[in-house]
Formats: sequence, C-alpha cells, structure tokens
Amino acid sequence: MSTPEEDIRPVVTVTLNPAIDQTITVEALRPGHVHRASAVRRNAGGKGVNVASCLADWGTPVVATGLLGSGNATAFEALFAAKGIADRFVRLPGETRVNVKIADLAAADTTDLNLPGLTADADALDRVRRTLRELVLPGTPVLLAGSLPDGLPADSYATLTADLRALGARVVLDSSGPPLAAALAAPDLPFCIKPNRHELEAWAGIPLPDTDDLLAAARGLHRCGVAVVVVSLGADGALFVADGPALHARLPAVNALSTVGAGDAMVAGLIAAFGADLPLDGVARLSVAFATAKLGCFGPNLPGADAVRALAGQVELSTL
Repeated sequence: MSTPEEDIRPVVTVTLNPAIDQTITVEALRPGHVHRASAVRRNAGGKGVNVASCLADWGTPVVATGLLGSGNATAFEALFAAKGIADRFVRLPGETRVNVKIADLAAADTTDLNLPGLTADADALDRVRRTLRELVLPGTPVLLAGSLPDGLPADSYATLTADLRALGARVVLDSSGPPLAAALAAPDLPFCIKPNRHELEAWAGIPLPDTDDLLAAARGLHRCGVAVVVVSLGADGALFVADGPALHARLPAVNALSTVGAGDAMVAGLIAAFGADLPLDGVARLSVAFATAKLGCFGPNLPGADAVRALAGQVELSTL
C-alpha cells in the first residue's frame, strides 16, 4: 500500500525557451540618455523555471525539463540545486538566451529586451517528449510555459498537450501568440490556460476593452473544453472562469520591489491550488496571493508560506 508521500505527484514544468534574466534598475528611464544603474541582478529564468522556483519555495516537489544551452547552464544548475528542483533539462550546444529587463523606479514599470537564443529542431523536441514519457504518470500536473525557440513549429505545445493528455496528465498552458492559438485549435485541449488581457485579445483577434468582453472570450474557451480559464489583469487581479459563476479576485496595491515574474508566480499558485483540490474561490485566493507575494521579492522567489497564506485571506472576491 502506498504512503501519502508516495501518492504525491511532483509537478513537471516544461520550458522550451528559458532565459537568464538580467534586471537593471534605474531611477527613471529616459530613452536616448546615459543612465547609472542602481542595481543589477541575474536570475535563471523563463516562465517554467520561474514557476518551478516559486513552487519549490512553497514546498511542492518539482521536476524541471525543457531545452537548455550547455554553454551557460551553470546559473540554472545552481538554482535547481539551491531549491531542490530535479533537473531533467535536455542540453543543446550553444548558450541559453539572455533577457535584459530595465526596471524604472519612477514609473514603477519594466522594459524588456529579449535577445535571440538557441535554435532547436524536431530531434530536440523528440528528446523532451521522451523525457516526459519517463516522468509523467496519470494525474501528474504538467506546465507548458513560455515562447518557443527558433526552429520549432507553432504547434509544438499542441503536440506536447496531446502526448500528455494520453498519459493522463493535467496540463496547464501559459503561452501566447501562434503557439497558444495552435494549442487552442487542437483536439486535445489543456486543462487550464492563463492569458493576460493582451494575449487574450491577440487570440480573439478583437479588442476586449471591458470585463464583459473578457468574460465572453474566456467563457467561450471554457465551453470549448478548457476546464479553467484565468485572465490576469495586473494590478486589477484576475478573472477566473470554470463551471459555475465566474470570479474576479484582487488584492489592494502593494509596494513592488519587482514586477518581473508576477504572472509566473500566479501560475505557480494555480498549480499549487489544483494540487490541493481547492474549489474555484480557493484557486483564486491562492494564485492572486502568490502573485502579490512575489512583488515583494527580487527574482523568481516567494516569501514564507505563512506570509502567502495571510495574503490569500485578504483577497477580495466578487462573483460576476
């Protein structure tokens, strides 16, 4: 007979296009001017890596896989070792891309410069697919996250979702543009998606200026077979659509040390809530609390669990 510990399925995160995030903080960004940075930080990142890091801080067992350049993998290996994340990344020749993020303190905003990175091919994707077949059991939560590297077709996430659904996994997809559109047009749909307003508008092909428009698009995706649709709205929280009434969840504004990775922290909260079999209001509370808690930390990190739970208790919920 299995023990409760043996019944716990580690979360598997898949990041096909990770990045080293270099965050440069300036007092006020003025294009065309010389700036003196007040701080510079480098973090191993990419959506799935950020989610794995936050889940590890929460105490969830995590396995991270995807594609990683062997030339500068040290930063990732150090993060995985420090947080107890199992490293099953496929190594490719070359270097993982570097993303430059300029944090403007005066505007409380961040400007992203995403540099080119690895080029992958069908063999690289097949190596990830084989790795997933070794890792995934029925009921395993699997996150597919981020952009695709050059060389992989737009339907790569659709292909992985079909594989994972056949293995009995619960798939969460956090992507945008053609990869998201291809995944949502495929027969095998993910369990959950988390677009932001702009990503949902890009998928819909029309502006979605108010809450009713966003809800209509999200409910349409739910009717097509996506069990949970979450639309993140930045400082305004998020919309949650599943069976039953939709919810709007938000927390009062907080002083943010860094907004980088807040959406990834929300995805980590979603996965943690799904793992605890929480109802939709619990999913909303925990995921918004994760995102807000991350605002007080640099890098893909969370404070202690007690601080996150306290925030979850303060989340304002309204039924739509």
